[in-house]
Amino acid sequence: MHKFLLFLLVLAMLSCENKNLPEKIAITTNWEFKGVDTLDWQSARVPGNIFSDLLEKKMIPNPFIKTNEDSVQWVSKKNWEYKTTFSLSKKQLQKKNIELHFEGLDTYATIYLNDSIILKANNAFKKYTIDIKKSAKESNNLRVVFENFNDIELKKEAEIWYKLPVQNRVYTRKAQFQYGWDWGPVLNSYGIWKEVSIKAWDDVIFSDIYIKQDSLTVTKAVLSADIIIESNIEKFVELETWINSEKILTGIHLKKGENKLTIPIKIDNPTLWWTHNLGKPYLYRFDFKLFRKNKLLDQKIIKKGIRTIKLIAERDTIGQSFYFELNGKPVYAKGANLIPMHSFQDKVTNEKYEKLLSHVVTSNMNMLRVWGGGIYENDIFYDLCDEKGILVWQDFMFACAMYPGDATFLQNVSEEAEYQVKRLRNHTSIALWCGNNENSEAWKRWGWQENRGEKEKQEIWDNYLMLFDSILPSIVAKNSNTDYWETSPKYGRGNPKYISEGDAHDWWIWHDEYPFEHLQEKVPRFMSEFGFQSFPSFETVKYINQKDEIDLKTNAIKSHQKHPKGFELIEKYMKRDYKIPTSDEDYVYVSQLLQAKGIVMGIEAQRRAKPYNMGTLYWQLNDCWPAISWSSIDYFGNWKALQYKAKKAFENVLISTVKSKNGYEIYIVNDLLLETKGTLQIKIMDFFGKEIWSDTSRITVKADASQRVYQLLKTDVDHTKHFLSVTFNNSSSFFYFAKPKDLMLPKEPIERTISKTKNGFSITLKSNVLQKDVFLFTSEKGHFSDNFFDLLPNTSKTIHFKSNSTNLQQLSIKSLQSIQE
Repeated sequence: MHKFLLFLLVLAMLSCENKNLPEKIAITTNWEFKGVDTLDWQSARVPGNIFSDLLEKKMIPNPFIKTNEDSVQWVSKKNWEYKTTFSLSKKQLQKKNIELHFEGLDTYATIYLNDSIILKANNAFKKYTIDIKKSAKESNNLRVVFENFNDIELKKEAEIWYKLPVQNRVYTRKAQFQYGWDWGPVLNSYGIWKEVSIKAWDDVIFSDIYIKQDSLTVTKAVLSADIIIESNIEKFVELETWINSEKILTGIHLKKGENKLTIPIKIDNPTLWWTHNLGKPYLYRFDFKLFRKNKLLDQKIIKKGIRTIKLIAERDTIGQSFYFELNGKPVYAKGANLIPMHSFQDKVTNEKYEKLLSHVVTSNMNMLRVWGGGIYENDIFYDLCDEKGILVWQDFMFACAMYPGDATFLQNVSEEAEYQVKRLRNHTSIALWCGNNENSEAWKRWGWQENRGEKEKQEIWDNYLMLFDSILPSIVAKNSNTDYWETSPKYGRGNPKYISEGDAHDWWIWHDEYPFEHLQEKVPRFMSEFGFQSFPSFETVKYINQKDEIDLKTNAIKSHQKHPKGFELIEKYMKRDYKIPTSDEDYVYVSQLLQAKGIVMGIEAQRRAKPYNMGTLYWQLNDCWPAISWSSIDYFGNWKALQYKAKKAFENVLISTVKSKNGYEIYIVNDLLLETKGTLQIKIMDFFGKEIWSDTSRITVKADASQRVYQLLKTDVDHTKHFLSVTFNNSSSFFYFAKPKDLMLPKEPIERTISKTKNGFSITLKSNVLQKDVFLFTSEKGHFSDNFFDLLPNTSKTIHFKSNSTNLQQLSIKSLQSIQE
């Protein structure tokens, strides 16, 4: 009873304390939408977008299936409006400050409150805050009218005396991929795509807190918190700053208006934040509280890691380095490029962010590049990257275009950039801000300067430099301690410097049809993009077609291939390395093997070249819709062969074998910060398990290094019937002396034993012969712990299938030899 009374007392104290805090009221209910030229209002979801609302009302077909994308294009050509009502209590109306917050409006919007215009918005990447103290009532009508961006873009285009290389989208500050890309649909949306809320407060409020790291040693971290407080009073207040369980108390004499102060913070013997593959991504909890006469006025909590992160881009005897130094240690970047996770951002839940980023960690990736044609991701994305130890290369949202340079546009993007840099600067995971994706390369190499006068070319390039070489780096430097890189790549593949200076995008593969072996011959300092397409999972193919069988010859499949030569290039590359399957199901399977073969060849070559090369980020991690694309994880979250094989290729300790002039060279690449010792065991075997030759030695691999540990000079190998097995400690690698299509793989069945486990199934496989690229698949929902692997002869391998299913009767198994005639 005494405990219960104590609990009620604490609850009462907290309630009393919290009544002085700023009050946030989310405006998520009662929303309706309609076309401006129609009469019928329909219920809507906010946050959301027009396509999601129309789809929920069954007013349009699902644009992700069949050829339905074409039949919904009318949606983007109309004007749309949304409305709601919300109430404020008398107590809320008595607050001295009442603000209306729009976290994201896409894009050209006029906002009416109680039939009066209070805002005209023109940027999907800016937050809008409106003082509504004078106009707010107990009952309020809020209306948002979205104007057709096509009409506005045509007007903006007409104001310039020349035509920019890419038209329409460059004039509008919204997600550029919505206009269509070579992996995504044209689904250009409107809507209130982020949260809408009211914030009501009285005397003081934290306007901004930025925790800067001033210096760091093993024994001490010196930080400072730059704090901005908005105040309606001229009073003395107390600021409590809690770092974990330590408290700093500061007295402040507030003036009316904006108050800026800096609080010094020192942490003895700091625990450092590391990427998950090198240590623990430890986060400190900073809790800021404002008090007046023991009453809590406002509170802000920030989780932040202590670390140093620098981009080292320095001239050297080769050209210019490009690598990230974390806590004074060069860190090899392993990962992929991230595009938006859905064409309609309201469909991306926090659970989906958690799932994808957990896959990133499981796959041994330590960096993601947020690509510049998408969106600045939601807060939860960066929170999870902080917590999981994933570095973020953050592009500004400019991609594959030249942008206008008029004063209005530059002011708009300056406000966007300042908002986004301030929003993200406390995130430990942010490693780099990059100005744009491929804009410079496009201007210099894609033929955009042809048939233009010198004055025209000069103005376009001057506008480029103004934005990416002046405005954006100045905003980053002024508002953060994060490094800035003007454009990715530094040099396009038409410039020979692309392999010796800065970062590179290597699209000789795919676009220029170079063989995969090119990736072994031309290794840049940092590979920030390279990729190859494949078909998605069977589930996704069936979903596109809305058919139970795998059929690749439908118009639906054609409409989900957005590269004009996509099918042709997959086939052309497949013929080089594989026998072309006769069935569509097998073709999907081999297309994934093909993609994985090429990209992993590149990953291994780049890692072997360490420290000349210090990063490999392939294109691309994910899909925004069901598609034939460069992704390694498809629209439904299914891992393709590339994701499974990249997981192995990204391990901290990698075994990699490569053909050389005199034979074969075996490398151990060690990303760990400590040297590693162990037994190196090398075997040449035939496909029935017979050992042809072997050697064993004890080796030591240096810390953070790539080291050639063995040179194999054997010449009496049957390239079509033998393979190389290399093991080092708990890692193993298999190397084949011939292309997959030339291997004389024996055909034997694969034995299976399936047993139920607590959270899925245990599957044990065994065969009398080597089974190449074993692929397990089922219609049951779940995830295989490993797939697309080689099963050694006469050796059991156990796979776990994580699933909520109660049975696994429909498990199917393929291997490369099982599909060949």
